[in-house]
Amino acid sequence: MTRQTIATNQTSISYLWREPNAPKGFTTGVSLHSHTSQSKETLDFIAELSTDIPLLQPIIRWCERRSVRFSGIKPDYARSFWTPPLTPRLAFDLEREQIENGLQLPGMVSITDHDSIQAPLLLRSVPSARHIPVSVEWSVPFGSTAFHLGIHNLPSATGQEWMDRLEAFTAIPYKDRAPKLLTEMLCELDEIPGVLLIFNHPLWDLYRIGKDLHDVLVNDFLAVNGQYIHALELNGLRNWKENHEVAVLAGKWNQLIISGGDRHGIEPNANLNLTHADTFTGFVHEIRRERRSHVLFMPQYAQPWKHRILQSTLDAIRNYPAFPEGSRRWDERVFHPDTDGNIRQLSGLWTKDKNEVSKAPVMISAILAVVRLLGEAPVSGGLRIAWNDSADMRATLAKLDA
Repeated sequence: MTRQTIATNQTSISYLWREPNAPKGFTTGVSLHSHTSQSKETLDFIAELSTDIPLLQPIIRWCERRSVRFSGIKPDYARSFWTPPLTPRLAFDLEREQIENGLQLPGMVSITDHDSIQAPLLLRSVPSARHIPVSVEWSVPFGSTAFHLGIHNLPSATGQEWMDRLEAFTAIPYKDRAPKLLTEMLCELDEIPGVLLIFNHPLWDLYRIGKDLHDVLVNDFLAVNGQYIHALELNGLRNWKENHEVAVLAGKWNQLIISGGDRHGIEPNANLNLTHADTFTGFVHEIRRERRSHVLFMPQYAQPWKHRILQSTLDAIRNYPAFPEGSRRWDERVFHPDTDGNIRQLSGLWTKDKNEVSKAPVMISAILAVVRLLGEAPVSGGLRIAWNDSADMRATLAKLDA
């Protein structure tokens, strides 16, 4: 397969299962946009499940009433959150080893937890990760929605100061937001030569405001702030159709496209960047100044999208006995307010058995058991066949090859 060049920027896309020699000639593989146990992931989606799947509505309402009756705690999805299973060290090693073992290239990893730089700061004490960039996925309120920006390679000396400023902007009430302040902050970040600003999964209507309105706001954002954005992300957990639309959007705004795996579970990023640089700062220069980006999709991206999303969900609710203490059980990685409003591990809110071991309610355990069954053979194999999206894959590749 010949690499495709898109728009006027030197963006190329390769697919390792079609072009196994794609990494040859490059110096380094780069993993962008992945999450660790330091990342707080919203539980709002549970409240929306009954809207998407009406059959679940009575079950969810029953669980809510039972929670109030036996614990006095009303489910609070807005303040609750879960954390991915991999600790920073495990996540870093997973991403680096995929590059080094799978591509036979040195690997660079930039971890971007939601609104937190704790993972890269912790990893800098690990010899193999001491050069990891200080990066974050910033939740940026914009109009009636919010966008996620990958901010990579913040200066070490001012990284925490920048994080405080970013968090303060995110917390500004809707009525008090000043669009000009956002533009000024992005301009200031752009003026730091080593910083890389990426618009993550730009066409994903994550906050469910409606695709048409979301697309309008994306274009409004790029019209005002696009000059400070260095690339749009092709997301490793989004489907073929959406990623192709992102490539079209990038062409419209004369933007580069770049990889971003968005890993939350234990499957390594489904796409990477290939670079001729041997440092992350050199990679940033290649993107920002030379305007060259080489995206490589890994074989896992060719698997049915819905099946991969299911597997990522199962990763979040599995137990991992060999993991460090505090991240082994799924209910140790979910956090919820107690009766006093204090955020605690869900495992600390359950009743305990005679051995003083926390035990999830029977109904919740039963629901999780059913969901986990979907990941077991032969059910998993049947779903993979039913969810086959090879036609979408062929259609997208045909458009790119044209």
